[in-house]
Parts: sequence; structure tokens; C-alpha cells
Amino acid sequence: QLQASGGGLVQAGGSLRLSCAASGLTFNNYPMAWFRQAPGKEREFVAALSWSGGTTYYADSVKGRFTISRDNRKNTVYLQMNSLKPEDTAVYYCAAQGGGSYYYSGDYDYWGQGTLVTVSS
Repeated sequence: QLQASGGGLVQAGGSLRLSCAASGLTFNNYPMAWFRQAPGKEREFVAALSWSGGTTYYADSVKGRFTISRDNRKNTVYLQMNSLKPEDTAVYYCAAQGGGSYYYSGDYDYWGQGTLVTVSS
């Protein structure tokens, strides 16, 4: 089970930190990722990192603004979001990958329930 939290309403230029706590799975075996889905749009890749946290991947739209990290002792993955823009408004989902491409949502086995991020202009 994955439980995402930390969403909310923030002004453009502000920051938020999302958290995703895992239970019932061997967390440090899984690469983890964040995806997002804006109203009327398809779910899209945001960021991912390897099981060790040593390798990270980012969508071009968030590169330089967002940072993904994990704490395997706490079974938690984070997404630090800085310089937020109105176009970052979406429901953010954390996911655990069973294998395959980091960028493809279909290769993720476990999903959190989502946390809403709203960025006002």
C-alpha cells in the first residue's frame, strides 16, 4: 500500500513537499516514481528514482524545479517541488515499479491514492 500526502493550495513561485509512505511491500526493492494527472489530461510521468536513490529521472517540464528522493529506513519517497507554476496543478500519484521503463505508467505495480496540488496564479 502507498499513502501519498502533502498536497495543497500554493501560490505560483511557492513550494510543496509531497510524501509517500509504503507498507506491505519490500520498499527498498522497488524503484519509485511520481506521476500526475491534470483535469482533462492523461496521467504523465514526473520523476523517478532507482531502488537505492542513486539514479534519478525527470520530465523536462519539472527538471531543475522538482527533486525526488527516498528514505529506505522510513519506507518513504518524497517529491520536493519548488518554483511551482499554475500548470503544475494536478493530482500527484506515487508508484512502485515492478520492472520496465521508468517513464511508462503501465510498468508500475503499486499506486497511491493521489494528493491534489493546486497552484494559483
